[in-house]
Amino acid sequence: MNPQTPRSPHDRPLRVGLIGYGLAGSAFHAPLIATTRGLRLDAVVTANPERREQLRREHPGARVVDTPEQLLADPDALDLVVIASPNRTHAPLARAALRAGLATVVDKPLAATAAEALELCRLAEERGVLLSVFQNRRWDGDFLTASRLVRGGALGRVHRFESRFERFRPKPKPGWRELADPAEVGGTLYDLGSHLVDQALTLFGPVETVYAEIDVRRDGAVVDDDAFLALTHASGTRSHLWTSAITPLIGPRLRVLGDAAGYVKHGMDPQEAELRSGHRPDGAHPWGTDLPERYGTLGTDESAVSLPTDPGDYPAYYAGIAAALAAPGTPPPVDPRDAVATLAVLEAARASAATGTTVRPA
Repeated sequence: MNPQTPRSPHDRPLRVGLIGYGLAGSAFHAPLIATTRGLRLDAVVTANPERREQLRREHPGARVVDTPEQLLADPDALDLVVIASPNRTHAPLARAALRAGLATVVDKPLAATAAEALELCRLAEERGVLLSVFQNRRWDGDFLTASRLVRGGALGRVHRFESRFERFRPKPKPGWRELADPAEVGGTLYDLGSHLVDQALTLFGPVETVYAEIDVRRDGAVVDDDAFLALTHASGTRSHLWTSAITPLIGPRLRVLGDAAGYVKHGMDPQEAELRSGHRPDGAHPWGTDLPERYGTLGTDESAVSLPTDPGDYPAYYAGIAAALAAPGTPPPVDPRDAVATLAVLEAARASAATGTTVRPA
């Protein structure tokens, strides 16, 4: 189906082809697609026998495809392609899907470089097809809460935004994310750092300067596993961002400081754990709700209150994709050019860490 063609409410669900059934494909994309009204998980690419069997158990209605080439060979059989394969494959597969005229969603990072990501954006614009990036953590409950407070003025003028994705995994795990080849686009900076930078840009806008410290800390590790970024936004706000696999004592997930009040939140959004444990956002049970003991604190040292966390809403992403495909001209939930800006900041961070200087994003 041509995404430029309007759809009526009585049209069949959009047929989705998912490339990759590892953690991203099986725990995030497949269940969110399968529970989104207007979408149908039609085909999944995986050659791994165990994952094929897992797919048959979890989504018996989806057909199994051996290779991305086989999936894209018949573009008329699909309405949307979702790329959840290893990072090094994101750009070439997105390029192939767009050239086939298919709307395309790519897990973050969109590409290895900002230049490559920009090329994909231009290709999508030239072909008149949707391109979006799966930045699901814009719909974390803690970030939704912080966004509401910032935009509603509850904190006053925000001068500092602190954000962390920290873990304690002192031994590297097998897999492409731990490989030294730069083509793999591994390491924590481009993994969790992509989320951190995207959130900061979403809240506070363009970045003028970047300072970064990026290290390889764990025995046996060959890619970055510990990073700190200091961003100065054009708005004047400074973002301090941490991502690490070697943090035995985890810091606050968010600390947002304004001239009227602050907001501090500990603990991770529950949606990833819910998805990985097999729970689904099917409406049968509350979704993305935080535990009261993990609510954040709003106010000042003299006057602070516990603030319930807004429910997380990963399903909103694919609901937005379905809406954009159903009504041409409706923007996708994540503009792919946002990914270009994020990658420019990550590239500036690498340059800063290499030179020990402050760098302006290209």
